[in-house]
Amino acid sequence: MTPTVSDERIAAIEGRREEMQAQLSAGDLPTDKFIALSKEYAELGPVADAAAEVRRLRAERASLDGMSGEMDLELREMAAEELASINETLPEAERALALKLLPRDAADERSAMLEVRAGTGGDEAALFAGDLFRMYQRFAELQGWRVELISASQSEVGGYKEVIASVTGQGVFAKMKFESGVHRVQRVPATESGGRIHTSAATVAVLPEAEEVDVQINDADLRIDVYRSSGPGGQSVNTTDSAVRITHLPTGLVVIQQDEKSQHKNKAKALKVLRTRLYEQERERLASERSGNRKAMVGSGDRSERIRTYNFPQGRVTDHRINLTLHRLPEILEGELGELTGALIAEDEAARMGALGDAD
Repeated sequence: MTPTVSDERIAAIEGRREEMQAQLSAGDLPTDKFIALSKEYAELGPVADAAAEVRRLRAERASLDGMSGEMDLELREMAAEELASINETLPEAERALALKLLPRDAADERSAMLEVRAGTGGDEAALFAGDLFRMYQRFAELQGWRVELISASQSEVGGYKEVIASVTGQGVFAKMKFESGVHRVQRVPATESGGRIHTSAATVAVLPEAEEVDVQINDADLRIDVYRSSGPGGQSVNTTDSAVRITHLPTGLVVIQQDEKSQHKNKAKALKVLRTRLYEQERERLASERSGNRKAMVGSGDRSERIRTYNFPQGRVTDHRINLTLHRLPEILEGELGELTGALIAEDEAARMGALGDAD
């Protein structure tokens, strides 16, 4: 059930927009305050527009209700049609406003760090991890985002034991955050001569990227070790101390980076990964405090949760959190994730809306 937004709150929203308009028009604000107020004004705009629409519809409905007894038959019929239209439109407008008033995840508009790791299933799990990473690359291309490989540990048979990439663009985390968890595949491996279906798994983690201003890292809290790279990587491998391992002493987090030939570049990438993981730790701590460890309907994003199954023999993908099955496996693996991500976002909104209604 959609919680009702009171007329008083609608008036306060519209009043706040008018107040900010006056402040911005005055032109006497310091630059930093002008920038902050401009950002707040831009964010409030869609909410205030939705509030104004609800106020308008409620006022028209009240006006028609009050006039119905003073009209002749023909006007009364026209008013009844108009009232029916408003009664149909108003709940949609109220829901749209309520959605815009839901507490927003401050990280939603951020870029994200994508981590895919092979799980149970040996070589087949590594191949599946490669399929998943390629799926997310295609999805990112369709969204107009940029994918930068941070590090990759390739499997001898293809695919990845582990791959980490930065996905840059507007609203990346909002669309990808529900991908975190265990992804399971059911198919006949290419190496299986008997044609038996195997089940393998890979884990996905999507973390909002942190900026330097979000996480202050004290140099004294870091132990940085350099050593020679190993594995495929060009002429510099095993000839220079370019690989970097950074240990964050207060938390014990360890990040290893060796994909670049330059020690400087490896250190910069490792710090970027470390900063993102520290930021995510703090987000999880604050979220746990606020919600009392209550999980959202679509899940916590915990990487131990089995969230989705990709069944090749039946050509279907099932998301277990929302009991959604789509018989579009080839298209989904080509990056057409919109139907899945849209359903997960809608389910999350419904769950938060329900919680807001219960609180009211």
